Amino acid sequence: MDDATRLRSAGLRVTSARLAILSTVRSGDHLDVETITRRVRSQVGHVTIQAVYDALHALTGAGLVRRIEPAGSPARFEARVGDNHHHIVCRSCGAVADVDCVRGEPPCLEPSAAHGFVVDEAEVNFWGLCPACQAH
Repeated sequence: MDDATRLRSAGLRVTSARLAILSTVRSGDHLDVETITRRVRSQVGHVTIQAVYDALHALTGAGLVRRIEPAGSPARFEARVGDNHHHIVCRSCGAVADVDCVRGEPPCLEPSAAHGFVVDEAEVNFWGLCPACQAH
């Protein structure tokens, strides 16, 4: 399915900016908004950072992209959605990589006390040093 069809299927209007944003997120690796904006501008010309934020909000709400927020890092966006995966973050450079859930189905973890909540998802961030930072 192409990106225009993905947008229409999600009930979103197809615009050149949204197509460029979705394509950029799909071809990137846990990109922040500034990086997405810079890459989209190189494809479609002028687009405001607010328009990128608005589009990312709509794309996230439609389930086409996922927003992650590692502590101490700006929000990042990825196209891997609909599965149950987590992330590993480098404490030094901020690189982020996907980590599959050991159970394969949500939630990967269950709290010792759910306080009446029905748990359907658990987000896990692992922290450490990436290979490049270990070499320094």
